Amino acid sequence: MSEAALPASQMGGVPPAAAAPSSPAETVQVEGKQSQFRLIAACSLGNALEMYDFTVYSFFALLIGKLFFPSDSPYGSLLLAVATFGIGFVMRPLGGVIIGNYADRNGRKAALTLTIGLMVAGTLCIALAPTYASAGVFGSLMILAGRLLQGFSLGGEVGAATSMLMESGGIRGRGFRVSWQLASQGVAAVLGALTGAALYAALPQASLESWGWRLPFLFGLLIAPVGLYIRANLEETHQASRHESSPMGRLLREHGGTVLKGIFATTAGTAAMYLVVFFMPTYMIRVLHMPPSLSLLSGCATGITMFAVALLAGRLADRLPNRKPLVIGSLVLGVLAVYPAFWLINHYPSVPLVLCLSVLLTAIVNLGTTPLFLMLLEMLPIGVRASGISVVYSVGVTVFGGSSQFIVTWLLATTGNPMSPAFYMMACGVLSICAVVSLRVRRAD
Repeated sequence: MSEAALPASQMGGVPPAAAAPSSPAETVQVEGKQSQFRLIAACSLGNALEMYDFTVYSFFALLIGKLFFPSDSPYGSLLLAVATFGIGFVMRPLGGVIIGNYADRNGRKAALTLTIGLMVAGTLCIALAPTYASAGVFGSLMILAGRLLQGFSLGGEVGAATSMLMESGGIRGRGFRVSWQLASQGVAAVLGALTGAALYAALPQASLESWGWRLPFLFGLLIAPVGLYIRANLEETHQASRHESSPMGRLLREHGGTVLKGIFATTAGTAAMYLVVFFMPTYMIRVLHMPPSLSLLSGCATGITMFAVALLAGRLADRLPNRKPLVIGSLVLGVLAVYPAFWLINHYPSVPLVLCLSVLLTAIVNLGTTPLFLMLLEMLPIGVRASGISVVYSVGVTVFGGSSQFIVTWLLATTGNPMSPAFYMMACGVLSICAVVSLRVRRAD
């Protein structure tokens, strides 16, 4: 859909041809100056790498719990391991505030180079951490430090990368460009799951516990120089004026309501991602008693689904003049589908059924995620966009994503009810529906 075809009401009340900048920031359009392929590769590769490093931990949570957090309770080590996974999310809001503000002040390119460097440092801590048996609590603290660095990095990564994808061109094709940020997370899930499945199948338990679990993190480090090189050669899409006020202060003063509603709007997608995509392998092993090598196929299936559905949703978002109904419809369908899906998984447990239902839930939720992100991006002016999306995403995943594995594991251990993940996801879905319904969709620029 061309920019000229949009009514003035969708452009903040100003016709596109005469629209004034929403801030004194200098806006740099890069369409035609750098290839869309290079732009998408830079943002997607870096984001996929960081999401791979950040989430591959969850696929080895059982082993890491045993090696670094020994406990007599059957669920004790797993609880401590997923709690450490969740602690990484505690740093996300801080990273979102600091790096998001940095991206709006110094440009997206500088912020993206910073985030990938921080992720490398955090991943190195995890890869080289000595086990509890050899170094005691020092090894556990190294795992914790690595998770905190990874969380801080990802807190600012999403806002800067997604803003750059949106801004690198005109209004046509925005949805498809933004969809690559979410599609790259699917790539990360597939890489993590394939790596885990291959290691579980190829190595004996003793080798996995001795050194095999470190290989996925070392593999992530090998890809880092590629991401750094590509990002260093990008053209900037936004550079703020030196006289502009603090982007974060302006965001909270002028767009605080949009940010708050955006946080709640993302809860359903966040919960689904971290439970269906990343926690399902652990659920299949612990609750359904399936072999690790087969259960990790769930990560592959859902990761491929995320990739394909995100790109499809991006194309739909570009074609639809009003994206809100698609987002609401996706959320409602997701809430209705969760309970029967988990009921079937628990009453008729089999790998094919679990894979099919996991793919279905992932597809339903992700169909509305790209349009939702695009709505929020367009509602925020360019001078505060990276800060706004960073805060929305980082706070949302911290409160409703990072804690989800710990909460669900605790519920499973306390109540013994295998439907606990379904109840949590349904509650998050209802909250997201209410938030999206209350959003007043508009385009800041």
